Amino acid sequence: MDTEAFSLSVPLWEIVIRGSIVYWFLFLIFRSILRRDMGSVGVGDFLFVVIVADASQNAMSGDAKSIMDGLVLISVLVCWNILIDWLSYKNKWIRRVMEAPPLVLVRNGVLQTRAMRREFITKDDILAKLREDGIEHISAVKQMQLESDGQLSIIHDDK
Repeated sequence: MDTEAFSLSVPLWEIVIRGSIVYWFLFLIFRSILRRDMGSVGVGDFLFVVIVADASQNAMSGDAKSIMDGLVLISVLVCWNILIDWLSYKNKWIRRVMEAPPLVLVRNGVLQTRAMRREFITKDDILAKLREDGIEHISAVKQMQLESDGQLSIIHDDK
């Protein structure tokens, strides 16, 4: 059995620093670009994630060649993710920094075009969501917003 496959080929501190830097860089990119949830990710979004993952591999691992290097790197990324989730759960200020605030797309039956433009959401996207929820006219919507998790929520007008 080849023991080199299970030993570190790159110093532990280098893997932790590289993994942390790339994690935070990707976190900032995804926080600002990909807001939709995974269930509604388009082909372009998915392709972007795959390409970023491949491109970031070398930045994170450097000259890593062993299984242990990869396991340590994955552990660093998992730890950052768990720590962010825990901190966001415990601290309201951190939660506000880490999660995108809800964005109103329709208010009292009126499209909020500036917000729609910012998230690249078309009128057709909104009308499709209304049809999915059995709503015939946009005038029947008191408020529709894009939630921090990427879901669209609708409050019906009770008129």
